[in-house]
Amino acid sequence: MGDDGAMGGFAERLGARAEVAEDGSARVAFTARDEHLNQAGTLHGGVLATLVDTAMGAAVRSAVGDGDVPATSQLTVTYLRPGKPGDVTVTARVRSRGEHLTVTEADVEQRGESLVHAVATFALLHS
Repeated sequence: MGDDGAMGGFAERLGARAEVAEDGSARVAFTARDEHLNQAGTLHGGVLATLVDTAMGAAVRSAVGDGDVPATSQLTVTYLRPGKPGDVTVTARVRSRGEHLTVTEADVEQRGESLVHAVATFALLHS
């Protein structure tokens, strides 16, 4: 299973900033700079995947108890258009929550356009 999408660690070092996470939803802000671009000069797909995973993990954590730790078990990222340097916003929400699995979705927007739509399933590990 993958990273649980926690803010801090890798996502924070990348520059992701949690703006809000409550009631099964989350919003993450990010400013894409030159070091986040691929050879074509557009926002690297791995950066975008990290951002949606981070936001969806935060959304799950905002909806479960302190004893439940979400871990990404499946992540599907659909790239709709290339991102450019500048600000992006990621919004995530819990779509369906079961005892052991939680389904989420997220969208990345830049300058009023959708860059990415993602869906993920998180396993809830009981600590």
